[in-house]
Amino acid sequence: MGTDSSKLAEMLRVSEYPRSGKYDPMWVFENEMGPSALWITEALSQVMVLEPGMRVLDMACGTAMSSIFLAKEFGVEVWATDLWIKPTDNWRRIQEAEVADCVHPIYAEARSLPYADEFFDAIVSLDGYHYFGTDVHYLEFYMLKLLKPGGQIGIVCPASPHPVPDPPPEHLDDTWWHWMNSVDWWRRHWERCPGLEVERAEALPRGCELWIQWHETLDPTGMSHQGEEGAATELAQLRADGGRHLGFVRMVGRRTGLE
Repeated sequence: MGTDSSKLAEMLRVSEYPRSGKYDPMWVFENEMGPSALWITEALSQVMVLEPGMRVLDMACGTAMSSIFLAKEFGVEVWATDLWIKPTDNWRRIQEAEVADCVHPIYAEARSLPYADEFFDAIVSLDGYHYFGTDVHYLEFYMLKLLKPGGQIGIVCPASPHPVPDPPPEHLDDTWWHWMNSVDWWRRHWERCPGLEVERAEALPRGCELWIQWHETLDPTGMSHQGEEGAATELAQLRADGGRHLGFVRMVGRRTGLE
């Protein structure tokens, strides 16, 4: 690896997300599982109410970077829930980050969550909700009941600013992007859920540009978990797209208690 820590820190500095720039860039890269978890977590935190002492479910937390960030930056108590990453591994990261008193690693599948109804003040999911939340009944039957009436749920996940045509444009490989839904699709998807008021559904500003920047920063380190070929293919298609069809949705809803 030919890039030192100070250079990585500079490459990761994004004006929109100043909190993220405080974290050790090597720690960020060693625990990455996709486009910068800290950037998109901070992006969501800017449009949600997060106050000290709140109980927060971080669903599909991956390596718990988002959970650690939320605990450190906002003083919330987080249940870091994931199916792919062992809770023992996340517990080690949580302890090393000195937030063991307020971040709890949990191993659970999205349709079998071990929590009491109305337990959480807020629910978040960063770059994970699209793996399980496209089911038309998921939010209503499995997740919303865990949120207190008046509480917010927020997600950031890959999405197209506009519907992707069928067949997709030549620069997009359908085997990579066939699952991509549009921002409007996500809004309509949540608006169908009884007891949820959609407060925000928008394309994340500069979403594709930041995704490209993440790949370009990661490339010299050789640390992408996608492998060199997978990361190179994704980066090439992101560059060719330029944000026409690739990016992120940032969405927030509030439980109304009117189910």
